[in-house]
Amino acid sequence: MAKTGATLKTPATPGGILTLEFAYDVPKATSVINTWTGFPSFDHKFAAVINTRLDFIFIFFYALLLYDSCKLIAANSNGSFHAIGNFLAKGALAAGGFDILENFGMLMTLHGPISDNYTLLTFIFSFSKWLLVIAAALYTLIAGAQVLYKKANMRSLANLYI
Repeated sequence: MAKTGATLKTPATPGGILTLEFAYDVPKATSVINTWTGFPSFDHKFAAVINTRLDFIFIFFYALLLYDSCKLIAANSNGSFHAIGNFLAKGALAAGGFDILENFGMLMTLHGPISDNYTLLTFIFSFSKWLLVIAAALYTLIAGAQVLYKKANMRSLANLYI
C-alpha cells in the first residue's frame, strides 16, 4: 500500500491517501482531487482509485490479525486486560467494517460528483477506524508485553523449583 500510494504524496497532500480520508467537506475533497489531477505526466486520481481498491484486500488481513491478537492476549489475561481485549477484538472487526465503508465513500468521491454527505461519512468512518486500530494495536503491545513478562517469570520460577 505504501508503494502504490507513494505517488499520492505531494506538497499539497503530504498525507497521501489519508488527506482524502480526512477531507470532511466538499472544498477539502475538491482541493485534494484537483491537486491530484493537476499533473499531466501521471494520473494521481487513478492511482488513488487503485490504492483504494487494493485496500479492500488489506482490510481482511489487518482486521483478522488485530482480532486474533486481542483475543489471544485476552485469553491469557484476567481482570481489566481480559475485558478490554475482548472488547477491542470486536472493535478490530468493526474497524474493518468502517474501513470498507470509508473506501466506498472515497471511491464515490473520486468518481464524483463530490458531496458533503459522502465526504463527512468517509471522514467519520476513517476517524472511527483509526481510533479502533490504534487502540487495538496499543493493547496488543502493552497487554501482550505484560502476558509475555508473566509467562517468562512463571518459567523462571518453575526452573527454581526443579
